[in-house]
Amino acid sequence: STPALAPTVTAAATVPLRAAGQGRLTFFGLHVYDAVLWTGQGFRADAFGEQPFVLELQYAREFTAADIARRSLDEMRRHAAFDAARAEGWRMRLAAVLPDVRRGDRIAGLHRPGQGAAFFHNGRPVGDIADPEFARLFFSIWLGEATSEPALRQRLLAGSPP
Repeated sequence: STPALAPTVTAAATVPLRAAGQGRLTFFGLHVYDAVLWTGQGFRADAFGEQPFVLELQYAREFTAADIARRSLDEMRRHAAFDAARAEGWRMRLAAVLPDVRRGDRIAGLHRPGQGAAFFHNGRPVGDIADPEFARLFFSIWLGEATSEPALRQRLLAGSPP
């Protein structure tokens, strides 16, 4: 069953959201996290960068914010080229916004089209990155066609038109 989205995240989204799809990420057989994509009415996978939505991850293992930020930047590079200075700025900002996570922790990322991304830890706002290009590439990790996890992408987008 799909866990409910925290009221603070729902309120920040400014549009009614529903769970579009969910899936589990495993790495060499190890459960890393479960993901749920929350979308508004009319959400289209091919135009995700133009629409508000929430991607929530519930972690099954411990990770430091620095590790999450580093891995995120590696994955973002699959979707576009950007210079080292930009990468370092994004990595530092993401590491500053995100907390370290423990088993059971939930991180939700709210995509704000044309503005950037807001992040929540266990329903509590922890910060945002006001950069639309960062947000598009960050959420491309899961929703972009060049994702390293196409099966997870397919499960997340299961309830959305292409």
